[in-house]
Amino acid sequence: MVPHPSPASRPVHVSVAVEDFLAPQRTPSAELPDPEPLLRNLTRGVLEVLAGVREVDQLARWFAEEPFRALVTRANLAARARSARGVPAARPVHAIGTIVQSSPLDGVIEAVVIVSGPARTRAVAIRLEGMDRRWRATSLALL
Repeated sequence: MVPHPSPASRPVHVSVAVEDFLAPQRTPSAELPDPEPLLRNLTRGVLEVLAGVREVDQLARWFAEEPFRALVTRANLAARARSARGVPAARPVHAIGTIVQSSPLDGVIEAVVIVSGPARTRAVAIRLEGMDRRWRATSLALL
């Protein structure tokens, strides 16, 4: 008679969905670069996209899907407004000022970037999350 394996020696089958492997993987802060240069460059890039002097696709790799779609929509609206007024696209003149960051969770940065322009000062709120060993913007608000 063949003995049956004990419950401790039986193989354990764990069900894992394929999406779990293909979805972006969280990355802890210790494995990510300093977020400040990205915050500066993303802010500058977003302002240039809205001014019509940069293609929005150039920023795609740094955004999660939803905020990227919102940026595309806002860029299209800005382009239509410029066209309706007959105003050509022009490189914005802005100075990146103070950047205030906080980290509510490991691998998450919430920041406000103060941007001074010739007419007014604005704030850009950005949430970065560590995914696939790099920062990606998961939320963006231009105030």
